[in-house]
Amino acid sequence: MKKIFLVYVLFFISLTGASADSKRIISGNDDAKITIIAYESLTCSHCADFHKKVYPILKKEYIDTGLAKIEFRHFPLDMAALNASKIAQCKKDQSLKILESLYSNQQAWVKGSTINDINNNLKIFLEKEGFNLNFEKCINNKEIEDFVLNDRIEGAKNFKINATPTIIINNKKFEKSLNYKNLKKSLEKLI
Repeated sequence: MKKIFLVYVLFFISLTGASADSKRIISGNDDAKITIIAYESLTCSHCADFHKKVYPILKKEYIDTGLAKIEFRHFPLDMAALNASKIAQCKKDQSLKILESLYSNQQAWVKGSTINDINNNLKIFLEKEGFNLNFEKCINNKEIEDFVLNDRIEGAKNFKINATPTIIINNKKFEKSLNYKNLKKSLEKLI
């Protein structure tokens, strides 16, 4: 009886928020004083700009120094972004690398007149980049899809998000224009 109860408890724990946290794409020290949450859509050009222009400096000055961590959360704006998000979540050991590659090379795969065209370009891009994953299995994984869509639902519900990228700093929505100068001013107040 105790074994059955233990299995039930472990199963229940796996369904709670702890499971979601273990699936998060995070960069930085878990114990950092500042937690930044970035709600993004992988087809959003402003999100790609954030990854190219703001994130590298943020990473160097705050994340790599242990002052902050960043959690990338999904807020897909279209089917192509949803499928790319599922790909980024599919291989935990490569999630951050895949996410960064998809943003850095957005123009290489976000092209085509149908979702099938875009999916095909995404698949070709991932193969060229050397990411070893089962594309069809990843985009058809219902558990991953639910995780991605729940990020979007929670973002809209908890932070009234309606555009990407949206930055949350220590559970408060960043309301200023998203550039490094403004972000740095907000972060410096928290150190």
